[in-house]
Amino acid sequence: MSEAPVETVDRPPPEEAQDDDHGLDFNGRAVLTLCGFLVAMLAALYFLLPKLAGLHDTWKRIEDGSPWWMALALAFTVGMYAGYVELFRGIFKDDRIGRRASAQITMAGLAASRIFAAGGAGGLVLQAWALRQAGLARRVVADKTISFLVLTYSPYAVAVIVCGLGLYFGIFPGDAPFSMTVVPAAVAIVLVVLTVSIVLVPPDLQRRMSGRGKSRIAQRLAHVPAASSAGVRDAIRHLRSRDPALLGAILFWAFQIAVVWAAFKAFGKPPPTAVLIQGFFVGMLGNLLPIPGGVGGVEGGMIGAYAALGVDAGLAVVAVLVFRAFTFWLPLIPGVIAFFRLRGTVDQWRRERGATIQSKA
Repeated sequence: MSEAPVETVDRPPPEEAQDDDHGLDFNGRAVLTLCGFLVAMLAALYFLLPKLAGLHDTWKRIEDGSPWWMALALAFTVGMYAGYVELFRGIFKDDRIGRRASAQITMAGLAASRIFAAGGAGGLVLQAWALRQAGLARRVVADKTISFLVLTYSPYAVAVIVCGLGLYFGIFPGDAPFSMTVVPAAVAIVLVVLTVSIVLVPPDLQRRMSGRGKSRIAQRLAHVPAASSAGVRDAIRHLRSRDPALLGAILFWAFQIAVVWAAFKAFGKPPPTAVLIQGFFVGMLGNLLPIPGGVGGVEGGMIGAYAALGVDAGLAVVAVLVFRAFTFWLPLIPGVIAFFRLRGTVDQWRRERGATIQSKA
């Protein structure tokens, strides 16, 4: 089953073109302030956290870690981002968005999510801007972005449900406190049900609300559920088509967990697989905290989750710090480089649009 081509436009409508670049240009003072904040957070995490936790030998443990397992963790990090790029490329099918452009958009977006906003909001803004510049219509960008998010986080929800209930009912070995297993699993089940139920909303709800007697406020409010419904429907179509690109979502999460596993192996014995997975996903909820990229929240969340699941706190601290160093801090450099290269790609797209418009004149 082949996917329908993504709808594109020659250029953004005039009212949209005026604000396509708004807020995406670097401001020197803002960038320096944010970088200073991130450096301070980095210092706190890697120097103050071990002391507050009474783990004075943390740095010694990091220095004594196996370089081979560290190298393997780095390789897993590369695989993680490769899976993310392939998923993006599979969802946003378009002639202009090949593997190179997909890598630029995703890496720049991930860097933006770490620097500019919590929960990935900054990355989504940059991603939407790039897709609009590639020629995709605004509604298509909204629908496909929701589809992308649904497909990206589906393995997350499934893993929390399976590992959480499996641990609690003794199917998998490991400690199983109710708050770390059943509660997250129940929340994940509710979110899955709510997401699937969105398909009951007509994807053309906004058009239906545009008739006589319908207020503009109602029309605008109808945009969110309509786009959400269209996005979930698109995600379901991708699942039914068995698009190989969907494996990118599984690889994205699997390689991250593999990085944590390799980090544990570098310093000691990793916890049971289900505990490793459950602690990872529950701890990642710290990314929702209202601080850039969840800095500090994810580290604290993961360390706390592993400790609650019976993992040695000292081992969890060093493993989580190494994991975040590889998957969070290290990619910031290629992410910033990708942003500047993306600006060049966007300029090329604009020149191509200009040439197309002139040829049609």
